[in-house]
Amino acid sequence: MVGLQDAAVTALYTLEETIAKELFEGLTYPWEALPKIKDFIISLGEKLPEEKYERRDGNIWIARSAKVFPSAYIGGPAIIDEEAQIRHCAFIRGSAIVGKGAVVGNSTELKNVILFNKVQVPHYNYVGDSILGYKAHMGAGSITSNVKSDKTLVVVKAGGENCETGLKKFGAMLGDHVEVGCNSVLNPGTVIGKNTNIYPTSMVRGVIPAGSIYKRQGEIADKQ
Repeated sequence: MVGLQDAAVTALYTLEETIAKELFEGLTYPWEALPKIKDFIISLGEKLPEEKYERRDGNIWIARSAKVFPSAYIGGPAIIDEEAQIRHCAFIRGSAIVGKGAVVGNSTELKNVILFNKVQVPHYNYVGDSILGYKAHMGAGSITSNVKSDKTLVVVKAGGENCETGLKKFGAMLGDHVEVGCNSVLNPGTVIGKNTNIYPTSMVRGVIPAGSIYKRQGEIADKQ
């Protein structure tokens, strides 16, 4: 049965696949990192080697091997790691770490996020107050909803267990190799375990176990 242990940092992520590994040290759950992202970026950025990263105004560090399209907007603080692509009309509002080889695509918006290495959010995605694990992929039009409609604090629900996060803004935690189908909505406090696939046009909430196929609420199959 799914439980809060499935939402732990150690259950979701390969920490060697992010420049932000140090941020997760001592944390039980990944959402505990969300309020710390901004200050962590500034602290880490000051240590990045000038021969590999260009520093821009507003506490923005962009790897010299990264490709940033002229029409993209990057607000600070932000770190764009090596070989990443920030494509046409991408909108990075700040407090964002984009991992090595990651893709932020056409009209995608990021805010207060960590994208591990090789993450793809390539087409019309909104990713806010979220952490996406190694090689996670969000299909076209899929988004994280990061504020509840009644504006109350987000609670992570895993089976019969609840975890009060104390956060008003909390989108989704995606484990390594998660695939989110096109036009899906990940509701506030969603946690998706490693190697799980989400069907297109899904509305997801709660903790979804690793190695699953999410078809709809109440219908989740194990991968064969």
